[in-house]
Formats: sequence, C-alpha cells, structure tokens
Amino acid sequence: MRYHNITKDDMLNGDGLRVVLWVAGCAHCCKGCQNPITWDPDGGLLFDQVAKEEIFEQLDQKYISGITFSGGDPLHPANRLDVRNLMAEIKEKYPDKTIWLYTGDVWEDILHYPLLQYVDVLVDGEFHIDELDTKLLWKGSKNQRVIDVKKTLAPENTDPTVPVLHAPDYSK
Repeated sequence: MRYHNITKDDMLNGDGLRVVLWVAGCAHCCKGCQNPITWDPDGGLLFDQVAKEEIFEQLDQKYISGITFSGGDPLHPANRLDVRNLMAEIKEKYPDKTIWLYTGDVWEDILHYPLLQYVDVLVDGEFHIDELDTKLLWKGSKNQRVIDVKKTLAPENTDPTVPVLHAPDYSK
C-alpha cells in the first residue's frame, strides 16, 4: 500500500479529532475530486513501519477519537488487504477508537467485505460535482451516505442491504 499523507488533529473527516490516512489509488476518478493526485496506486510513499508508528503515536493520544481512511480509495484493490490488516491491528490495540472509511463504492456492492467488521462509519458513493453541497457534514455531495456500519450489520438488523445512517436527521 502507498499513501500521500497522514493528517493529524483533523476535524473534518469524522466525529471528533482524528488522524487521517490518505492512501494512493482510486479507480473512480470523480470529476471535481479534491484529491486527484491520489488516484495513481503507484504514487505517494510506501506505507512502512515508520508511517504506522506515526499513526499509532497519534492514536495513543487520549483526545484523538480515531482514524479515518481516505484517499484515493482505501478499497482500491491495491489497498484493500493492507487496509484490512491495519484496521485489525488498530482495533486490537485501540478498541475504543473509531474507524471511519471513505470510498467511492456504494454500500450495496461492498457490504460483504470482511474488512467492514472493523469499520464504525463508512461514507460511500462517488463524489458528484453536480450534487456538491458545502454545507454537508462529512461528505461532499448529496448522493453520498454516512453509514453506521455497526448498526447496519448488527444481527438484529434484518436487512443489512438497507444502511442505517450515522446521523439519521442528516440524511440529505
């Protein structure tokens, strides 16, 4: 896996203060994307032990709520396995920290991905420039959804194909 940046004390990409890993590689290539430099899976830097330690150093801080995986697309084939392994390690080491994931894929196509067991909140869908709304929290266009993955995949939820929104009063 390759990455472009690790952002510290981020307040825009999920609840609370977060560390954000901006991975390289995206096949969606949305018109108007804020990060087209991240599309190339061979771009950026190799995600190595030093980068992992930088993330863990941030997650060690009590005031950090968790980590957000963005990019690029963390679910790009070049990233999926490494992202899953990193998420598993984070959940084991920091069980009280939340994991957010941004992807251009839609929930209905990925709900069976094994790595979703580690994700607390998923922002799905490609960015649509014609649906841009700068007043939206945690997403760039109206078509995207902020999904509570834990509630959606809970055994008591009889239909996981219908996502439970993280903020139901903020669906559009």
